[in-house]
Amino acid sequence: MSDYFPIPSANRFDLFKDPIPVKWYLRPIVWLISFPVFWMHRSKIVRTDMKGVKPPYILLCSHNAFYDFMVATVATFPHQAYYIVAVDGFIGREWLMRGVGCIGKRKFTNDISLIRHIKKVLDRGKIAAFYPEARYSLCGTNAVLPASLGKMVKMFKVPVATLITHGHHIDAPFWKGVNPKSRMLKTTSEKKLILSVEDIERMSVDEINARINEAFVYDDFEWQKENKVRVKSKNRAEGLEHVLYKCPHCGTEYRMTTKGSILTCGHCCHEWEMSEYGELKAREGETYFPHIPTWYEWQRECVRKEVEEGTYALEVPCKITSLPNSKGFINVGEGWLSHTKDGFLLKSSWNGTDWKLEIPTSSLYSVHIEYNYKVEHRDCIDLSTLSETFYVYPKGSEFSVTKISLATEELFKNYWTNNQK
Repeated sequence: MSDYFPIPSANRFDLFKDPIPVKWYLRPIVWLISFPVFWMHRSKIVRTDMKGVKPPYILLCSHNAFYDFMVATVATFPHQAYYIVAVDGFIGREWLMRGVGCIGKRKFTNDISLIRHIKKVLDRGKIAAFYPEARYSLCGTNAVLPASLGKMVKMFKVPVATLITHGHHIDAPFWKGVNPKSRMLKTTSEKKLILSVEDIERMSVDEINARINEAFVYDDFEWQKENKVRVKSKNRAEGLEHVLYKCPHCGTEYRMTTKGSILTCGHCCHEWEMSEYGELKAREGETYFPHIPTWYEWQRECVRKEVEEGTYALEVPCKITSLPNSKGFINVGEGWLSHTKDGFLLKSSWNGTDWKLEIPTSSLYSVHIEYNYKVEHRDCIDLSTLSETFYVYPKGSEFSVTKISLATEELFKNYWTNNQK
């Protein structure tokens, strides 16, 4: 069995290609797309400590919906920002994406060429815009950030600002599936300088990371409650079972379902109703978690316990598609996915040759997942190397990609905690 070599004939996405100067005629088009949508949302951007801050600088943005990009365009106007975008964002439109200032990357990989690209952007006097969470938020709260952020900031020594949005997850929840329809809700964002050049020079990498992590604390459901943002949709809870996969009443996993505004455990039949203000309430008996992110974090605690006790493991058949470049997906076929304390193991065959992909726990601090993804219309995870991305669709019903995501993060933390003693 060979190590990862399934489709040797396919051209790979060129991660080394330099960011090209943005086409002058494309910039007004981007503005014409972004500003009307921003106005229709009645969105507001609050700027804090940004007076006198001009490019080049680094902009770190929270990530809850596609609308994030439009708000970032408005927030950086009239200056030009270059965005770090996953390879799947280039499918069928690579020329356009590169033309408007996008730089391709494969999620959760250590890409040295990206550092060179960022340097070129900053040397040109532009804005380097990142979505460091590297995926949409699963339940409207902040995700884990890479420890390498502090090193990168220290290296470039330019100001660092954040763009934290509020309400984007409520407007178009990720758990609704691919490209959820916007509810056209009013949202707010804050663009804030968090690190000056002087700060960066005197602070350690750990102190810089702490400052960034502090700035990246947000909760869209809490924001919705505080601002009394009403979601009138009768189907407002549908899809929430993707995130809340474990019943707190009976402890059963993978049996949650939704219909309309009701979330139900298919094992014990305990039911919750989601209010127009994003809160959960049991129709009978105990509610347990009225706040959705609290339920999500309880699930993390359950996974952490499994990891610490050594009982977490996933072994499941799967279907695999590959994304070697921006032309689209290639069907690799059937395979087998394993996720244990040692990391991910993906096995399959291509044209009669068996192959495997191993990603050790120590190298993957998080993993990208999708709900009801457009290719197979099923939940999936994606595992990347620098030359390929595999979209892996587990089969059956005894799994949750949300749990896989939580387990990846907890296994990584557990590994490094135990190996630093």
